[in-house]
Amino acid sequence: MQEKIIKGAILDEQVELTLHDLCRVCNRHSEWIVELVNEGVLDPIGNHQEQWRFSGPSLQRAHAAMRLERDLGLNLAGIALALDLIEELEGLRQRLYRLETDE
Repeated sequence: MQEKIIKGAILDEQVELTLHDLCRVCNRHSEWIVELVNEGVLDPIGNHQEQWRFSGPSLQRAHAAMRLERDLGLNLAGIALALDLIEELEGLRQRLYRLETDE
């Protein structure tokens, strides 16, 4: 039987990554990350690229953006829309769950 090796990191919301860190973790050029920021997919802390800091959830969004681009061939505008809709759907599911469990 062949064993599968799973690699990953657990990040909390207090983790802050620089632009360079995010590029390294995602294995992408900074231009791609900047485009995600320009499309509203990522919302860094800081006014200038040199000051940008990204949270753990930003890393998760960047990874989701990579999957949407790779698996579905979405462009950046499509990625932004898809991620917004996914988050809205998740929020609605959580709200429905809370309503169902309170009864």
